[in-house]
Amino acid sequence: MGTEKNKLFGLVGRHISYSFSRSYFAEKFEKLGLVNHEYVNFDIQSIKDLPAIISERKENLIGFNVTIPYKGEIISLLDEIDETAKSIDAVNTVLLGNEGRLKGFNTDIYGFEHSFKPLLKASHKKALILGTGGASRAIEFVLNKLNIEYKFVSRNPTSENQFAYAELSEEIINDYKIVINCTPLGTHPDTDKCPNIPYHYLTSDHFLYDLIYNPSETTFLKNGKKVNATTKNGLAMLELQAEKAWAIWQNR
Repeated sequence: MGTEKNKLFGLVGRHISYSFSRSYFAEKFEKLGLVNHEYVNFDIQSIKDLPAIISERKENLIGFNVTIPYKGEIISLLDEIDETAKSIDAVNTVLLGNEGRLKGFNTDIYGFEHSFKPLLKASHKKALILGTGGASRAIEFVLNKLNIEYKFVSRNPTSENQFAYAELSEEIINDYKIVINCTPLGTHPDTDKCPNIPYHYLTSDHFLYDLIYNPSETTFLKNGKKVNATTKNGLAMLELQAEKAWAIWQNR
């Protein structure tokens, strides 16, 4: 009997040397004794570079994750897309199926919901989503599912469902007890930065959730901790979405 061929997984993104996913899966494969499994970074300058990589690796490639800035752009290369991922126009997990067919999924939704929901309290009925980029789409989907009212906060509001940062009054902060940071502000190495909201109006009834995981406690979260607000960083979301991706690849 011949040895089983190597199984390759990866992360598609730009400037991803910091990759959480690569170290997470390397550790996972080691723990499970999966010596023929490998997870690599596909650090590309354009989504147009991806088909050649897939073609070159298709004998071994099982699937890959997708991160900024390609969660939307990847869709044009897919043969099939899961209904949930289609509804938010964002894919972060791809499975190579029969004859190299590519199917896209979104496991960020699962990761956010299952790390966010256990911390909700009765007072947490309305949410502010800081930022309107791709990351906010999964958050919006989950808040809709949980019947939590929300508004976006943007530097350049373009609709009635958006506040400008300058508009955030004491009344608004009192009304919206959940604040979710979907911006990169505060990410290492710029750890002193944070979204420009009036933190002095926060109370212990508030819940601050930050999608950032490095550092583990951002300035945004520290400001919430000062008033004993509920706080949560993005690490559990990342771990949960990674496990969901792994399940998709395993069950192909």
